[in-house]
Amino acid sequence: MTVGMRGPAENAGVVDVCEEDSGRFGAPGARCAVGQMVIGGTTTSDNELDGEKARQGWIKTDYTDAEAIEVLRRADSGVRPDLSRHGYRFVKRAFDIVASGAAIALLLVPGLILSAVICIKSPGAGPLYSQVRVGRLRGDGTFRLFRMLKFRSMVPRADKMLAELRDKNEADGPLFKIKDDPRIIPGVGQFIRKHSIDELPQLLNVFAGQMSLIGPRPALPSEVMQYDERAMLRLTVKPGCGGAWQAGERSDSTFEGMIDADLEYIEASSFRHDLALIFGTLRSMLDGKGAY
Repeated sequence: MTVGMRGPAENAGVVDVCEEDSGRFGAPGARCAVGQMVIGGTTTSDNELDGEKARQGWIKTDYTDAEAIEVLRRADSGVRPDLSRHGYRFVKRAFDIVASGAAIALLLVPGLILSAVICIKSPGAGPLYSQVRVGRLRGDGTFRLFRMLKFRSMVPRADKMLAELRDKNEADGPLFKIKDDPRIIPGVGQFIRKHSIDELPQLLNVFAGQMSLIGPRPALPSEVMQYDERAMLRLTVKPGCGGAWQAGERSDSTFEGMIDADLEYIEASSFRHDLALIFGTLRSMLDGKGAY
C-alpha cells in the first residue's frame, strides 16, 4: 500500500494502514517525512517500518514550534529553489541593502522613542521580540531558519497563551489570527499592529540578507509542517517585509488566497513589480485596513 506524504508531515491523522506481512515500506517523498511516528504509544523518527509497526504507524501533526524546529533542521522539503535570474536577484539584493540601510538610519530616533514607550507599557520585557521563522530553502532543498525581529506588541510569554486561544482562531489553514487578541498590549500594541509598525525591526533582517523588502511573509515552523507541495513553493524565494498579500487584503485574506498571491508574485516577479508592491504595502500600512 502507498502512504501519502506532502510535506515534512502530512496534515492528517492516520496516513495509511499496511498489512503485517507486507514487508518494509517507505513513504513516497520520505525525505520530507521525518516527523515523529507514533507507534503503539511509543515514538520513532524512522520513515521505514516493518511488521506490526507498519500496521500501526501514523504521523504526528500537532507540532509546537519547538518540535517543528527540530524536525525542519534535518528535513528535506522535496522542493528546489530556482537559482537562475542572477541579474534580477543581484539588483533586488542591492536595492534591499541600500533601502533598508537608509530606512534604519532614518527611523533610528523614532524607533528609540517607541522602544521606551513599549518598555513603560510592558515592564519586565524588552522592546524587541524575536521569533524563529523559516527562510528561503537552501539549494539542496533543506530548510533555512532565522530569528525574525519585531517590536513587542504583545504581553510577555504570549506564546505560552497560544494553546488556550486555539479554539478562537478566525483564520483557515495553518494560520492563526483572532481579532481583539487578549495578548496584545492595550493602546501602543494595538496601534503598532494596526499600522504594521511592529514589523519595522525586520529592516535589520533585510540588511542582514535573511529577508527581502518584498516577498512572501516568513512562516512559523509549525505552519510549514502543515504545508502541502504547492504551499512549499512559497519558500523558494526570500521571505519579505511586505508583498502581494500585504498590498491587498492583508489579514482579511484566506490561507489559500495568501498562497495564490505569493505564487503569482514568484511567477511574475520583476524589479518593477517589487517597486509597485512596496508602494502598495506602504499604503496598506497607512490605512491599517484588515490588519490586527
